[in-house]
Amino acid sequence: MKKTETQIDQKRRSFLKLSGLLGLGAASAALLPAESAEAFLFNKKEYKVTKTRLAMGTFVAMTAIHPSRDEAEHAIGLAFEEIDRLNSLLTKFDADSPIGQLNRVGKLEGAPEEVLELVARSLYFHRETGGAFDITVNPLIDLYKKDFAEGKIPDSTQIEAALKLVGTEKLRFHSGTIEFTDSDMSITLDGIAKGYIVDRASDVLRKNGIGNHLINAGGDIRTSGTAAKGRPWTVAVQDPNKTKEYPDIITMKDGAIATSGNYEIYYDREKLFHHIIDSRTGLSPQLSTSVTVMAPTVMDADALSTSVFVLEPKAGVHFINGQPHCECFVITRDGTVSHSSGWQA
Repeated sequence: MKKTETQIDQKRRSFLKLSGLLGLGAASAALLPAESAEAFLFNKKEYKVTKTRLAMGTFVAMTAIHPSRDEAEHAIGLAFEEIDRLNSLLTKFDADSPIGQLNRVGKLEGAPEEVLELVARSLYFHRETGGAFDITVNPLIDLYKKDFAEGKIPDSTQIEAALKLVGTEKLRFHSGTIEFTDSDMSITLDGIAKGYIVDRASDVLRKNGIGNHLINAGGDIRTSGTAAKGRPWTVAVQDPNKTKEYPDIITMKDGAIATSGNYEIYYDREKLFHHIIDSRTGLSPQLSTSVTVMAPTVMDADALSTSVFVLEPKAGVHFINGQPHCECFVITRDGTVSHSSGWQA
């Protein structure tokens, strides 16, 4: 899958031209305003309307192709409202959100339908991946954040203590109630919620007549229909080294794709400790740098990209080869690329 520099440059220009998306890397994100919007008339029958703003802790860009600029802008506005509504339900950072309440008191009765749906899907992926995907990993994440904020590295005793609070067997899930067997437990839906929210935002656009659109929430991407002039959407795999030479570029119509990487949130210069943690060991996986997964929904792609990162390259690719309608593209720390058998070359 190696490409010459000329091919990469040509595809990169095509990517930026066709998708109309702004770069969402750390460097470019710092230069973006909190909100931006633009609209272009390609011909008398087709507008491309794009709006980008901060949501879910990242930049979210929505691009719609539609004959009416006003209708496209209205639908995008409704989709952003849905993102805000769902984020308020699913975030762990607000103590008063349903997840915040669950983590604070260890029990959530009458949980919203969206929370129940995501927890159930998370438990499904936990079983499917042999524990690689685990929403109960939050005590380890909190330990990493706390210690590195204080200039310390978590030691094995601290990690072992946090591991005692981890495990889906300690989570009770029944009749609209979610409960922990240990009140010091906590969960995070960060590895699946963003994808779920992008899927729901896409549903809002379609229900409001915008069949041709692309949503990019910091690398969690949903495409529907076609881009301008009936072309497929062009999506680039993020370069972990931020050199702007994309490792791969693919075209999509109706689909979903998500990327997990150790370059997103990390705590030490060597990236030995980062936001992806194996709940079975208490440590961050070391062999992969970036994992991109295509799946039927962004929710599934989101969870599976994290799972493959934890499983590590060989086992992760093997796992995806056994998943229907799923493909993956993995970059290791030494730059080696591997991918599933059906990945678009």
